[in-house]
Amino acid sequence: MPAAVSGRLLTRNINMASSHQHQQPPRASSRALPVINIGRLGDNDPAARALVVQDIARACRDRGCFQVINHGVSKSVMNGALEAASEFFDMSTEHKEAFASDDIRGPIRYDTSARDGISKCRSFLKHYANPLQDWVKFWPKQPASYRKKMGMYAVEIQRLSVQLTGAIMQGLGLGPMYLQEKLGAGLQFMALNNYPQGSSQAGDTVGLAPHSDYGFITILMQSSPGLEVMHHDDDAWTPVPAIPGALHVHLGDHMEVLSNGRLRSLLHRAILNTDEARISIASLHGVAIDEKVSCAEELVDERHPKLYRESSFHDFLDFLPTNVNTYRRFVETLKFDRA
Repeated sequence: MPAAVSGRLLTRNINMASSHQHQQPPRASSRALPVINIGRLGDNDPAARALVVQDIARACRDRGCFQVINHGVSKSVMNGALEAASEFFDMSTEHKEAFASDDIRGPIRYDTSARDGISKCRSFLKHYANPLQDWVKFWPKQPASYRKKMGMYAVEIQRLSVQLTGAIMQGLGLGPMYLQEKLGAGLQFMALNNYPQGSSQAGDTVGLAPHSDYGFITILMQSSPGLEVMHHDDDAWTPVPAIPGALHVHLGDHMEVLSNGRLRSLLHRAILNTDEARISIASLHGVAIDEKVSCAEELVDERHPKLYRESSFHDFLDFLPTNVNTYRRFVETLKFDRA
């Protein structure tokens, strides 16, 4: 079973992330990742907001991901979430196994295997988070601070997700309020991932196989480097640095569907860090679990025919059992065959 990140090691990760060097596989891209200051995204100044929206739109179109700074989520809240995750994974096997389940539709699930079809080497805890009052009762009561610390982080990340999706929608020409109400009340699915330290002799050891995420956007925080992304039309992996205070954002399958292919979901994977164990917290955001997402009518015309079938989160869950060890992307199953 993967070893958990200890509290002492986690503190060192947080304080030294800027100087930490992760050994990368030989096929690594040297292209820098976009880092966007979104501090003025909420300004009353339309011109200032427009510049940030422009940067986000370019990153979404060209790269499928970006990192954000000045996002309004405090370091104490971010560190608290990492500490809560670390403390959970440090708990006894008996305590963690109490949340083990074969039901992928359950409100909370712990596992160490590859039943989700993409895990290679990790343990994880997954649960829903929005609205918090509906889901927090299913979360672990131990460690004692888990619900408080992870709850504070979940609420802040949900707020940020609505702000970011509004900017992305504006960049698509749909307007910042497009689907805002549905996304604000919609799905927030959190995945806490615990990866063991990799062996320097094992080479390119994958902890999580290449995949794209369900939903509109994923906001991810990592305790140390290990996340890698493959940008559109690239054939090499780009390491994502663990910049102190920054959060990584990438596009999901439903953003690709909604945009009718103007934007594409991001292929990414996790590599075992050869220096230390690693934790990441991914928060996936979308509309309600049973609501269908289709191509925006405003983005469909004679020159741009509808490229994807509509689908919901329930459809994605139906897809998962068929994808064990095949690593297909859900979005690929939604494309119309126009051959």
